[in-house]
Amino acid sequence: MNPISSSARCEGQCPTDDLMDDWLLLSSESAAPQHLEASREDQNSEDRGKLKSKLVSAWNSVKYGWSLKQKSKFSKSSPVVMFGQSYELIDQGERERFRRSFVTLLWLTYRRGFPQLPGGSLTTDSGWGCVLRTGQMLLAQGLLLHLMPPGWTVSHHVVRDDMDLLGLNSKEGSNKRGRRLSLDLHLVRPMAATHRRVVSWFADNPTAPFGIHKLVELGKSSGKKAGDWYGPSIAAHILRKAVAASTDLPNLVVYVAQDCTIYLEDVRRLCERPPPQSWKSVIILVPVRLGGQELNPSYITCVKKLLTLQCCIGIIGGKPKHSLFFVGFQDDHLLYLDPHYCQPTVDITKENFPLESFHCKHPRKMSFSRMDPSCTIGFYAKGQKDFESLCAAVNEALSTSAETYPMFIFSEGKSQEEEKGGNTPPNNITFIQRKNERKRVDTCNSMDEFVLL
Repeated sequence: MNPISSSARCEGQCPTDDLMDDWLLLSSESAAPQHLEASREDQNSEDRGKLKSKLVSAWNSVKYGWSLKQKSKFSKSSPVVMFGQSYELIDQGERERFRRSFVTLLWLTYRRGFPQLPGGSLTTDSGWGCVLRTGQMLLAQGLLLHLMPPGWTVSHHVVRDDMDLLGLNSKEGSNKRGRRLSLDLHLVRPMAATHRRVVSWFADNPTAPFGIHKLVELGKSSGKKAGDWYGPSIAAHILRKAVAASTDLPNLVVYVAQDCTIYLEDVRRLCERPPPQSWKSVIILVPVRLGGQELNPSYITCVKKLLTLQCCIGIIGGKPKHSLFFVGFQDDHLLYLDPHYCQPTVDITKENFPLESFHCKHPRKMSFSRMDPSCTIGFYAKGQKDFESLCAAVNEALSTSAETYPMFIFSEGKSQEEEKGGNTPPNNITFIQRKNERKRVDTCNSMDEFVLL
């Protein structure tokens, strides 16, 4: 019934009469067909939603699947730096070492065909979940450092060179074209079981502690739902909540910096335990914004310095509205893993479920100039001494941006949120230390929940 026409027709009648009139029209016989019609409309709406999800998924698979197969050019005259390791690609042994290390990284991409996400009918994150996927990849890198022995890599048969090297002579190039790479991941026990367990934690089902369903559920407290755009800062806090809620990692915590500041007392409070227990391991996430609408070039050197540190576990970054997981660089290009490739969901409940789709064999590069200024930088420290070493190494790297405001700082004490009765600076002013002077940066108009540097 149209409420407007009803009120116009019945003007002057009492509200009770009008309501009774409406109810008298709905007999049990007449209501049943309307109920069936509503059910059909709901079903049609759900079918349309599923069809739309499939079309979006198919489009992204074509679009990003094509770009994924395009190879980046790597120079043999410059080293490739990835997670604190340098690789001289002119040497065949170094190329093998780099390829093995790259293939070991967990690659977490769009998926389709998983159980419906909470609060809707979506069965794919294609087109909107890339930041959550890059966040998963950063967390996965931290977990591999946390659980695997130093220098661990997957064992695979390298029979193809997937990297195009500039400057190779034609004879060498022709030899390389005849080689292949197989991701037949024969893992050495007992690391095989641990590796599969880590992969299963990121499965696309509601029970996985770091799966897309859990991250979407935790994002609700930040006002986000499935299908929304998640920024790098919100992703950092979602990861912190996910690790805190997990029972699988009692010796690991996640700390998220506030206002571009790592408060040392807050970190110690999270990590310290009564003797004889040791410190908890910690993943530190630092959301920053390195410029206005574009990346400030003065921070490129500092980003490079941070990526050369072994304690760095990557950057949740990308291009505008296109998140990528940055893992290293060569010259003025960032090395990354791209989540924008929609793959079928893997059933991790099956014994020896396939691992191939969780590892990427195509290294990709992108110019620093295209980097979105909004990003979250990750670090990992296994114990107290490692954390102290982290602070020293990161501080040294940050000194390269001394001529501008530092990307972020370390501060003794605890954050304002932890202080009770502390003096809060007015007008959302953040203090940033620069050359032993205290500078002030107004964060009232900070974009995307970041502090503008």
